[in-house]
Amino acid sequence: MLMSRFAFITGVNGQDGSYLSELLLEKGYIVYGMLRRSSLFNTSRIDHLQNNKNFILKYGDITDAGNIIHIIQTIKNRMDSHSVLEIYNLAAQSHVQVSFEMPNYTAQTDGIGFLNILEAVRILEMTKCTKVYQASTSEMFGKVQEIPQKETTPLYPRSPYGCAKVFAHHLATNYRESYDMFVCSGILFNHSSPRRGENFILRKITLGIAKILDNTEEVLELGNLDALRDIGHAKDYVRGMWRMMQQSMPDDFVLATGEQFSIRQFVEKAFAVVDINIRWQGTGIDEVGYNAETDKILVRVNERYYRPCEVDSLLGDPTKARKILGWEPKYSIDDILKEMVLNDTRHS
Repeated sequence: MLMSRFAFITGVNGQDGSYLSELLLEKGYIVYGMLRRSSLFNTSRIDHLQNNKNFILKYGDITDAGNIIHIIQTIKNRMDSHSVLEIYNLAAQSHVQVSFEMPNYTAQTDGIGFLNILEAVRILEMTKCTKVYQASTSEMFGKVQEIPQKETTPLYPRSPYGCAKVFAHHLATNYRESYDMFVCSGILFNHSSPRRGENFILRKITLGIAKILDNTEEVLELGNLDALRDIGHAKDYVRGMWRMMQQSMPDDFVLATGEQFSIRQFVEKAFAVVDINIRWQGTGIDEVGYNAETDKILVRVNERYYRPCEVDSLLGDPTKARKILGWEPKYSIDDILKEMVLNDTRHS
């Protein structure tokens, strides 16, 4: 008998949620997505999926335990004895800087929200037919204790966001061991795409370039140019999430490219897509990026974009994912930046 495969994605309208929905629908899943109610339309990343009969949206909020139970119960009612439900918890307040301004909300959303999912599965007695994926993050490593970072690297978060994610990450282990639940965590390093939110670093850079070329802004303002990051493509990373959930036993995996670049280098690579070479002058908050041909200032450092606690260097070791999952990133950083710059300049 052909097994029916159901998926429930929180944060379905985000970057990762939209790519994951596409992947799962292509594989024949019935996909339920949870959408937080807003007075503004916030479904642009998934509008192209809404005519698919196997894509069902439900309003909800990760912090509302009763609502989570109701949605999962609705899915359970459609399942038969051969069905499996895969829950992908992608909902989060995921902006590090914002987490310093909204620490309580971040903790509720990113920590307690995941607890609500785990408890719903337990209360509804679905532990044997459900697999749960938790979106952990490289920000849990924070003040890194070893380079590169792998699954066994000690956690040292440097933001309320990182702290909330550590809580959820440990919950995944606790429920896995306490209730014999299939709960896995993907410790994902930074990943981006044309669907990335506008206040995340690569998208901020590529949108800034589009506005400069469109003459709507003169200068791109950024924070710490010395920060080092390991950034991949969201399409690669949702493929990794799915592979984690196809294992016979739950486990935690780092997804990363194994390469890192400074924010300064990302800026250089992005401007190079539109044939602009950047020349740097000064240091720290006084550093300025010039168009090497025209000497026009294109990049400045703004101190307000610095975090209260900086994370200086993140570099992932994806050896375990490569060995066990057979996962390899397909996109290079140059591929990603070219796609993003061309997308943003075309729509500016």
